[in-house]
Amino acid sequence: MVKVIMGLKGHGKTKQLIELVSRAAEEEHGDVICIERDAALRYDVPVSVRLIKLSDYKLSGYTALKGFICGLCAGNYDITHIFMDGLFKLAGTESLNEAEEFLDWCDSFSNREGVKFTLTISCDEAAATEGIKKYF
Repeated sequence: MVKVIMGLKGHGKTKQLIELVSRAAEEEHGDVICIERDAALRYDVPVSVRLIKLSDYKLSGYTALKGFICGLCAGNYDITHIFMDGLFKLAGTESLNEAEEFLDWCDSFSNREGVKFTLTISCDEAAATEGIKKYF
């Protein structure tokens, strides 16, 4: 399962993500991961959630992000949900086509490994490709 929360800056995407993270931490029987570029959410997510500040790892691009996710899941079979705040900032690119390919990869990974993904994208919903819209 892949869910995308998309909208322009200031439209409440992160607030919605925090609510979903908190709910997942309470309801899911596994480890919940939240990946962000900086440490802005450190006081907003429950302490049971593994908050990862991606800037500490100096990664860029979707290939590196895929490898990072694979490494997380290879090292911890109990991960049930991965949240990502600000996909364009995490990947270092604002290409909608590359984002669509990444979301398709996440969907395939989710089906194979049983890990759910919820991501925010800072971009006007009207600009979303059909491939991105299917994850709304």
